[in-house]
Amino acid sequence: MNKKKKICYWAILSGLLLVIPLQAQQDSLQNKPGPSLRFSGQLSGWGQYSPDISTQVWLGGRYIPQANFGIPIKDSKLIDFEASANIFGDVGINSFNDFSPEGNIKPYRAWARYSSTRAEVRLGLQKINFGSAQMFRPLMWFDSMDPRDPLQLTDGVWGGLFRYYFPNNTTFWLWSLYGNDNRKGWEILPSSNSFPEIGGRTQIPIPKGEGALSYHFRKADASLYEFEKIAENRFGLDVRLDVTIGLWFESSWTHLNRNIGEFTNQQMMTLGTDYTFGIGNGLNTTFEQFFYSYSEKGIDPGNSINFSGLSLSYPLTMFDNFSAMVYYDWKNRHLYNFLHWHRQLNHLTFYLIGYWNPRQYAIPSQMGASDRFAGKGLQFMVVWHH
Repeated sequence: MNKKKKICYWAILSGLLLVIPLQAQQDSLQNKPGPSLRFSGQLSGWGQYSPDISTQVWLGGRYIPQANFGIPIKDSKLIDFEASANIFGDVGINSFNDFSPEGNIKPYRAWARYSSTRAEVRLGLQKINFGSAQMFRPLMWFDSMDPRDPLQLTDGVWGGLFRYYFPNNTTFWLWSLYGNDNRKGWEILPSSNSFPEIGGRTQIPIPKGEGALSYHFRKADASLYEFEKIAENRFGLDVRLDVTIGLWFESSWTHLNRNIGEFTNQQMMTLGTDYTFGIGNGLNTTFEQFFYSYSEKGIDPGNSINFSGLSLSYPLTMFDNFSAMVYYDWKNRHLYNFLHWHRQLNHLTFYLIGYWNPRQYAIPSQMGASDRFAGKGLQFMVVWHH
């Protein structure tokens, strides 16, 4: 965490912490519920065998401890805090005397929030995500969740988020981000450290569903090119309809205000549907068609990728669930296959994952983190929640 980010973060928390004892004393005098403190955590361990990559055996573990502190105040208002860390380590085993260990400890979430029945303000390290798509998400602007990850882990972003909920179910979002050095979501260039990012979103109820418009502005770090910073505008549109089947449309267009060649524009669109068939315990089926293009001007068929995705989920028993996910890359004619079984026993969850993928990944936004899942392999994971 850089110095400016530390100062901003601690200034926010220090200011809000001054409110805690005063408000807690006032609530106790009014015989209202007092502050609450809760500790929880997620401990996971796994082993993986991937015969098609150089390091075939991996063993690892992760612990995410979490603390939540809440202070209810009058008129159904609440001040609450969340802090968690991501403690991670694993080792690649090439032979009995050849190991490749690595590990890291970093903040996972660290935010403070003020909320009421109609509005909320949240400041700090947080997850911001939205949209209707499930497998291929054009509006994956600030997270990097892989739909095939059973734990749905993703790094957060530093910033502030305001949301207001109108009586007619319209929702207004406004956010500002600052100090996020790494690329987020679909970003080709990282953000500039010297300029805040701003954006907003409006979700509006429509007949049989909901529609939304999103916008984000930032200055990208273009030091790899001849420019120091480039202004970037990002526009999003998504619609969700719940009729006999679920239907959704999600799209995003990103435009850089300077010409840097084929990465000046990004266009993405997903069409999706889902339905639960009355077969046995209920077979849930989801299908999505994804279009991705990057170009200097307009849409360039030569720089485009088309993916189809099919997801199936079936509950075998009250404790066991089986799912399968298949992606098809129409340009390279590759199949990505993923099978997943999990069993829930009180606080323990067991996962057995099998996959058979191309040796060269071509899924946008998942290339960097998916090297270990190239080719075919198996992974077994145990997760304990407390």
